Amino acid sequence: MDPIKVDFSGKGNEGKKAIVIPPERAVIKIILSVILAAITGGVAYYFMLPPMNPKAIEFYYFIAVIFASFVVFLALLSAAFRKPEYVPFVKKHSKVSAIAIIILVLVAVVGYIVGCQFFRAKSYSKIMTVKTDTEFASDIEEPDFSIIPKLDESASASLASRALSDLANMGYVSQFTVYPSYPQINYKGDPVRVASLQYANIIKWFTNKDDGLPGYIIIDMAKEKTEFVDLKQNNIRFSLADHFGRNVKRVIRFAYPSYIFDTPSFEIDENGDPYWICARIDKTIGLFGGRDVVGAVLVDALTGECEYYDIDDVYNNEKLSWIDRVYSSDLLVEQFDFYGKYRSGFFNSILGQKDCIVSTDGYNYLAKDNDVWLYTGVTSVTSDQSITGFVLVNQRTKDARFYSVSGAKEATAKTSAEGLVQQYEYIATFPLLLNIAEEPTYFMSLKDANDIVQMYAMINVKQYNKIKAVGDTISDCFNAYKKSLQGEGIKVGNEIVVPKDVDGEGGEGEDEAPKAVTVTGKIEDIRSAVIDGNSVYFIKLKSDKNYYRVSAADSEDVVVVNYNDTVTLTVEESDDTIKNVTDFALGAPKKDAEKTTVAADKTDA
Repeated sequence: MDPIKVDFSGKGNEGKKAIVIPPERAVIKIILSVILAAITGGVAYYFMLPPMNPKAIEFYYFIAVIFASFVVFLALLSAAFRKPEYVPFVKKHSKVSAIAIIILVLVAVVGYIVGCQFFRAKSYSKIMTVKTDTEFASDIEEPDFSIIPKLDESASASLASRALSDLANMGYVSQFTVYPSYPQINYKGDPVRVASLQYANIIKWFTNKDDGLPGYIIIDMAKEKTEFVDLKQNNIRFSLADHFGRNVKRVIRFAYPSYIFDTPSFEIDENGDPYWICARIDKTIGLFGGRDVVGAVLVDALTGECEYYDIDDVYNNEKLSWIDRVYSSDLLVEQFDFYGKYRSGFFNSILGQKDCIVSTDGYNYLAKDNDVWLYTGVTSVTSDQSITGFVLVNQRTKDARFYSVSGAKEATAKTSAEGLVQQYEYIATFPLLLNIAEEPTYFMSLKDANDIVQMYAMINVKQYNKIKAVGDTISDCFNAYKKSLQGEGIKVGNEIVVPKDVDGEGGEGEDEAPKAVTVTGKIEDIRSAVIDGNSVYFIKLKSDKNYYRVSAADSEDVVVVNYNDTVTLTVEESDDTIKNVTDFALGAPKKDAEKTTVAADKTDA
């Protein structure tokens, strides 16, 4: 008798109902598949940590994983991969999963379309309100150089790594490393970066988790110093570096299952107590568009206790004024770009591009009003090499202010600063914006290959090709920049003072500018050298033992002086044997000419 041939593929049977052959114990296999899918969902939830919120795309991925896993388990338990006769059975009982996945996809697609920038450009432009009636000179105070940040994130990272040597003295050799995140905050009025620790590896987490992380690192960006803060046994037990139930992301997910969170930021309050600031995000346009912060969860890094505050509380509650970073930098830049591009609609941003502006590449931070303000330049969407202005945005309140200033982009200023010291191949940090004599000025540190700050540079935003200066210290740099401004007819008052202790030159808390002293005499010795591409002359007078340093860039007259010429030098009073000359003149002052000549003659004798 010939075997009965049954075609389970469905081909050639169009219009006919497929034959469904259930496997043995089909009901049990369906139940097991449901249970295994639920277990898969639990495991996926634990590691994916999706918000149970239809405005989060992760929610759709998570639900799809559960339904898809049911189909996979049913096919495996029914041996459908090996026995095609059971494929119709799997298909029949997978219809609910397939329909659910299709619905998820449709909802996600419709939600995206409803909230896409093509249809809702105007709404996107209104997420951030930007003040434009602002004046740079009146709104941005002249700098206090004692708290000007000199370090960027990479230089801070290098210093933070060196601070780990303190852990060796505490008996934690090679147990911890620095977590690669260095948020800038204001701590007791100073701009600092704070860095949490992480366990060197998973094995060292198991061996140290009961004690926790022993402390954190403060990087003083103005004094270029680090401090390891020992928490005295009351250690950090909840961090981004911890695993399982001690990971901060897992803590906030289990406490607030439906909330959408931005990446937690590490901060300390004015008492030095560590917290994780977890901004709660809402999608304000359609399902997935228009990200904005609507609140924040504070997680105590020591105990894991969570407390939620609406964004209005964060703005207005004095007890929370120590919080500096609620809005992430990337979110603020994104919102400003929406404002800049879509103010006149979507098509204008593509075609006419009238009044379309975007942020430049990169950003930095300013300390202002005891808050941290994000700074970035603003340029046209055609990405030319100049800025049309810059924007400051408060990272706690989202107060945004645009200042109309034309000049060089930050990248151009960096290149210009690096060109002044090209023989050293130093790398400039991202510019920090300062107000020098009501002139927008880029300030940069110049770092060597080891991320160690070696020099400083100031580049005028408007006249970046003419007004620029470098110096070994901030004092030198500022004085050179001041002369460069004066050379272009820009008057600089005496309001800005560079304390000596800014450059580590001694003097504790010394806020007064060094006194100027005038010296007149005949030249006994003169030497020259090329420093930083500039000709520098070292002059010794017959009347004293000091040498006086004069740059040809500051005074062209020094190039033509000879031995026995009489010169008048204005110098900063100091104990140094080589003194910096702030003003150089040939000859003696008229009223002192006779007296000086007599003094010089006596010296010759």
